[in-house]
Amino acid sequence: MNFTQKNINELNKFAYMKKAEYLNASPFPHIVIDNFFNEKLLDNILNEFPKNLENIGYEYQTKVEQKKFTLNDSKLLSNETNNFINFLNSQIFLDFLQILTGINEKLIPDPYLQGGGLHELRNDGFLNIHADFNLHPTMKLDRRLNILIYLNKNWNDNFGGNLQLWNKDMTKCEKKILPEFNKMVIFSTTDFSYHGNPDKINCPNDNSRKSIAMYYYSNGRPASERKLGLHSTIFRKRPGSNDPDGNIEFKKLFGKVYLRKKTKI
Repeated sequence: MNFTQKNINELNKFAYMKKAEYLNASPFPHIVIDNFFNEKLLDNILNEFPKNLENIGYEYQTKVEQKKFTLNDSKLLSNETNNFINFLNSQIFLDFLQILTGINEKLIPDPYLQGGGLHELRNDGFLNIHADFNLHPTMKLDRRLNILIYLNKNWNDNFGGNLQLWNKDMTKCEKKILPEFNKMVIFSTTDFSYHGNPDKINCPNDNSRKSIAMYYYSNGRPASERKLGLHSTIFRKRPGSNDPDGNIEFKKLFGKVYLRKKTKI
């Protein structure tokens, strides 16, 4: 089974064709690509998506994120999901990302899926606007790219959960992205790539917001992309909202300030 709708040569041509769009996107370099992956493959992953992440994964329940569940343990993922993640960490896909994003430093995947893997938001769940941690806690590499692949069929605006991209000054949401099935979002991870899905999920009880999150790193990065020094995830307050005060850090790279729950099986 092919992982994408394109062969290897087409992947690189597509990356060159979309590079300017990525680099010139506002409020920070990003791109949204529909129907990029093999639909049958994503169907299989969705059908095998664990229904008990609250028991086998992590639960995030703080002032800035709630009803969020993740699973990054490859031993607990299906073979189909593991094979897909291995492709996303392969040289073929890394070369595609290198061309698309114009990053000069060699991109390095994260086999540990730190903070990544399967993500799920259930009813009343949300994730406030933030800039991500910028150093891998164990590999000590610079975080450069986020990739989000959505697995939600028949998702509409009334369900909430749109990915929001905010400007550097946190004065305006410049883009809202509906988390529809087989939609991929790629964006550069810097000190000011503010994003999140702060609107609470409100979908039928037998549904939830599902995605695959992948992060990519490099050994070194341009100084212009790191103005705040080493930091963990920084959450920001939206103007006119009841969000917690901005410039606060709840997640710690080497500690556990937020609530996490994991049950071994």
